[in-house]
Amino acid sequence: MTTHVAGRRYGPSAIEDDARRFLSLTLTLATTDFKLRYFGSALGYLWSLVRPLLFFGVIYLVFTTVFSFGKGVPHYPVYLLTSIILWTFFVETTSNNVQSLLAREGLLRKMRFPRLVIPLSVGLTSLFNLATNMVAVVIFALVNGVYPRWGWLEMPLLILLLAILAVGIGMLLSALYVRYRDIQPIWEVASQALFYLSPVIYVAAQYKSFIRVALVNPIAAILTEMHAAFIGGTPAHPVHGAAVTMGGTVRLLIPLGLIFGAFLLGFWVFNREAPRIAENL
Repeated sequence: MTTHVAGRRYGPSAIEDDARRFLSLTLTLATTDFKLRYFGSALGYLWSLVRPLLFFGVIYLVFTTVFSFGKGVPHYPVYLLTSIILWTFFVETTSNNVQSLLAREGLLRKMRFPRLVIPLSVGLTSLFNLATNMVAVVIFALVNGVYPRWGWLEMPLLILLLAILAVGIGMLLSALYVRYRDIQPIWEVASQALFYLSPVIYVAAQYKSFIRVALVNPIAAILTEMHAAFIGGTPAHPVHGAAVTMGGTVRLLIPLGLIFGAFLLGFWVFNREAPRIAENL
């Protein structure tokens, strides 16, 4: 199951050669985790929606009543719920990936399979949850007077970009956690800071003079573009996308570069560590 080179043991790589087996294992592991997560519960998959809905309720009551964050924002409840659902997906993918390799230690030691299957399956499971939650978001939007528009065609691409960012960070965190167990508390603090730095409970316009700098944050750019694509505003209160808000389409290359840079960095680190994961656990 392992290869001995110069007194050291090397296990399976991140991907290996069989693409069909790789994809099959990823899908099987993701669907199994998705089913087992709610196995035996009375509400089943609805539990994936309960936490973001409760969070949405508390945030909406507090920040609209006390701080007036949504004042003048078209369909602010829809924007807030959408942002919370997308943020929940990002945090679920990254946080669950931190200990994903440790949780599969027995499997990693006993079976030979491409190691990248594990962090990708975590991201795919979170994507299943996001898909079910987005159904509720669309229904909520329709009830609130947000109707289908051409901008909705952009939403899957924005979700894909968020997934690439989340999986890239997840690969990095999972590989580093094998060696450095401080990664978990560090990421918990970092993700909390990122939450408040991103326009989840407020809109990008409230960055004011720092708006162009703030939208360098890929999550801020994605949520801002999602706001424009999904809701679009009204003729009296138009909602601008990330390109207009940042001051030009060329500026979008910065958050896009960070998204793909995070993915490539995560893949590089994970691929480097993959043959020694079981040994270092």
